[in-house]
Amino acid sequence: MARTTFYLDLLSPYAWLAAERIDELLPEPPVWTPVLLGAIFQATGRSSWALTDAREQGIAEVERRAAERGLPPLRWADDWPANGLLAARCATAADARGALRPFALAAMRLHFTEARQLDAEGLAEAARRAGLDPDELLEAAGRQTTKDALRAATDAALAAGVTGIPSVVVDGEVVWGDDRLEEVAARA
Repeated sequence: MARTTFYLDLLSPYAWLAAERIDELLPEPPVWTPVLLGAIFQATGRSSWALTDAREQGIAEVERRAAERGLPPLRWADDWPANGLLAARCATAADARGALRPFALAAMRLHFTEARQLDAEGLAEAARRAGLDPDELLEAAGRQTTKDALRAATDAALAAGVTGIPSVVVDGEVVWGDDRLEEVAARA
């Protein structure tokens, strides 16, 4: 059976849509890997659709998909999209503690269904909901080892061919997009 890697960024609404169902769709849960989408954009010369004229259309599409999947209605944080560096570092620290999945889901649910910012306060609440010590997680997010691990994961994603989030890599092939998870399931 192919081993899959699920690359995500906590501030991506499409990553949230994928995260809510990916483990159930695949025959074996993928390796969840946090990356910094802003660095991927910078490396590939792209930017977020949320910063373009397509913003309203994109928001409507995310809301439609969430409703079709029975997810709670979206509530958008005032600062979305915001700088995701601290969130990505916290996700990396949670991953090092074996708690990425519960932390990531708690953070994305806070952000996309409760309109909470993923600043230090919001990330602390996500840590609490995931059963992690908030102060310890935020402290770990500032460690050089965490920063290095996030950079390495983002570099590995780029080397694998990831240009957007969410992406899933199956046997070296990148499948990009929440709407293509069934394709990933067929390959896994």
